[in-house]
Amino acid sequence: MRILVADPVAEEGVQFLRRVAEVDVLTKLPPEELLRRIPEYDALVVRSETKVTAPIIEAGSRLRVIGRAGVGVDNIDVEAATRRGITVVNAPTGNTVAAAEHTIALLLALARHIPQAHMALKAGRWERAKYVGVEVRNKVLGIIGLGKIGTEVARRALGLQMRVLGYDPFVSEEHVQKLGVQVADLQTVIREADFLTVHIPLSKETRSLIGARELAAMKPTARVINVARGGIIDEEALYQAVETGQIAGAAVDVFSQEPATDNILLKSERIIVTPHLGASTEEAQVQVAIDVAEQVIDVLQGRPARYAVNLPMVAPETFRALEPYLPLAERLARMAAQLAHGQVSGVTITYRGEVAHYDTALLKAAVIKGLLQAASEENVNLVNAALIARERGLRLTEQKSTEAENYTSLIRITIDRQGERTTVGGTVIRGEPRVVQINEYDQLDIAPVGTLLLCHNTDRPGVIGRVGTLLGERDINIAFMTVARDHPRGRALMIVGVDESISDEVLAQVRALPAIDDAVVVSL
Repeated sequence: MRILVADPVAEEGVQFLRRVAEVDVLTKLPPEELLRRIPEYDALVVRSETKVTAPIIEAGSRLRVIGRAGVGVDNIDVEAATRRGITVVNAPTGNTVAAAEHTIALLLALARHIPQAHMALKAGRWERAKYVGVEVRNKVLGIIGLGKIGTEVARRALGLQMRVLGYDPFVSEEHVQKLGVQVADLQTVIREADFLTVHIPLSKETRSLIGARELAAMKPTARVINVARGGIIDEEALYQAVETGQIAGAAVDVFSQEPATDNILLKSERIIVTPHLGASTEEAQVQVAIDVAEQVIDVLQGRPARYAVNLPMVAPETFRALEPYLPLAERLARMAAQLAHGQVSGVTITYRGEVAHYDTALLKAAVIKGLLQAASEENVNLVNAALIARERGLRLTEQKSTEAENYTSLIRITIDRQGERTTVGGTVIRGEPRVVQINEYDQLDIAPVGTLLLCHNTDRPGVIGRVGTLLGERDINIAFMTVARDHPRGRALMIVGVDESISDEVLAQVRALPAIDDAVVVSL
């Protein structure tokens, strides 16, 4: 077997590969040279410099695995690799400790004004009174996201005698309590935190999660830290909040655009900035190299990889049968996650009809991905889905029945949270996923795409018209509308598909309409 290492990685990883294969380390290859050489290799290992494009993947006639010694895989055409049956692996946990320690380092630097005091003294100014800090002992650390990195941050903060509040709906309360962390809703964490840190992925749902409104709800003595992804915290809003004294300070390691040499956050002396150093330790670089080397060898020797970014090969007949249901399962889970409120205690997946005859591991992975994609920093797939769910204490139960009810196949996702139950069911009709059940309403037919406004209301004349008029006045175009009810003039569920996003302000106005009991926006 031959392996090409195309970017600089730690020597320990290269030596690990050399135990089982012939390894060539050829860095900074021009694309045309890589294209010429790649047919000779069974595996390719890169970091972020080499672009593994579709033509390179197509030319790699012997390629079985591509390894990324790091987290992101933006430089790899994962779709092209999947089409070729090539497994793509990364190393999402090798930098866990490094990122957690950098978070704590920034927290302490914020508390004691270390960078500012350093620069002042270097400039010849002895300004002890100006840089009086605060102790972190007995302060509240709010952590948004309790995956691997968030958990490690919590452990270290507890060692500093801090009180830790955590928000992550898809980590079981039992798991959180074992850490010594108090679980709370997002608003409570933001409101009570003396220091607030985020450890979630950047997605449509989490972009600008912390914006002007959230910053305004914080204590004036609070400080914000971001060592996760640029864009989770609105940079303009953060700059204004710090500069106007709305909050006491911030420390940022990641930016919406990098390199970030002209970012607005660099203009504030009260904001500590570092150039994306979260994973930049000698130990982390060695660990990610070893992690990816182990997985490359696993794939080459026919074993599953721990952190496969794409799905490994499955029996062709099984994949063909289940392929239409994969997006359905993921979207049902996303919808259920957004409709449910509170800390999750369990998830039940029910398969009915023809789909129940197959190995449903693929579908279970799709469900976990839908549940966790806005909460987990890891790529969820068939190989690691059960592991990630287990690490979060997320209990999933699968139920199967060959009885099809009204459909050839049906999938239901039920989320139990603090005594409340949310159920979303769906099927595939003419090759397209459809939602056919939301809680007790089981005669629906909705395409789970785009933005949906769901209103619980009393079934009275004029309610639909008032909602439609309000949206029209806000220039929000309605794509479709459907209503389900338990009986005439009883309880009803109105589902409105719209072409534009619905702001929190518009949502509040919908909720204030007569006969509207509640309204929620679901983004799919």
